[in-house]
Amino acid sequence: MIYSPLRYPGGKGKLAPFMKVLIEKTGHKGGTYIEPFAGGAGIALDLLENDIVSQIVINDLDKGIYSFWRAILSETDRFVEAVHEVPLSVEEWKKQREILLRADNKYSFELGFSTFYLNRTNRSGIINGGMIGGLEQNGVWKLDARFNKDNLINRILKIAKKKECIHLYNKDVASLIKNYLPKYEKDAFVYFDPPYFKKGKQLYLNFFNEQDHVRIEKMIRESVNCDWVITYDDVPEIANIYVNHELRRFDLNYSVAQKRKASEIIIFSNGDVIPDERYLEEHKVCINLR
Repeated sequence: MIYSPLRYPGGKGKLAPFMKVLIEKTGHKGGTYIEPFAGGAGIALDLLENDIVSQIVINDLDKGIYSFWRAILSETDRFVEAVHEVPLSVEEWKKQREILLRADNKYSFELGFSTFYLNRTNRSGIINGGMIGGLEQNGVWKLDARFNKDNLINRILKIAKKKECIHLYNKDVASLIKNYLPKYEKDAFVYFDPPYFKKGKQLYLNFFNEQDHVRIEKMIRESVNCDWVITYDDVPEIANIYVNHELRRFDLNYSVAQKRKASEIIIFSNGDVIPDERYLEEHKVCINLR
């Protein structure tokens, strides 16, 4: 099992068994799995490790996230050494935060590492959030609570071993769909996980407004020529945007500040992609699709 080195609020890693069922049901086992909003890419890594797909395409417009993935794939030894040697302290946190704030719009190893460092030491992994335990480090948990060096190094090394099967991009979703997706569409399954509608501004550096979400729907409807699914927070605005699509709901355990179950929307490219309850039971996938 490969776990993502990145933490994400509302991370969709738990959907990996469900995504496996969708890929097998649509005949794409052994094909290509694509995440245009990859983030931690937890599902992609799981599917690749378990040979459900032969290659994965991960894309993220955020330069810090992209730099992290590029660094661990192309400068693995250097990254592993940096993880091993970096101090876990308030002073180092401030240094890494300054690197992030001063970064330009180009790839750099330093930006990738600072993004990783802040993701592992901030509350709920939110890059622009505060550190675990606060500046005074007087909370129950300290900033090193989610930074087990040996565990994280093992995750990075496992991913690097699969680098020949990982295709990495740093594109706007429109550019990815228009210029890069066609080369994979013959045998591909795409999972779109855009920034949440309601709390996107709080959770992501690259958040969307309502018109951005409308634009995404139009691009997917008109230009994506393979099987796909989309997940969103369950809000009326998204339900209205996708009113003419195959839309269902499910619950996801979610934690930012408090643990709760949140209803999510899932949209399917067509009705044939949707597994019925019996199919899910046969494949031992527990999800309250409704």
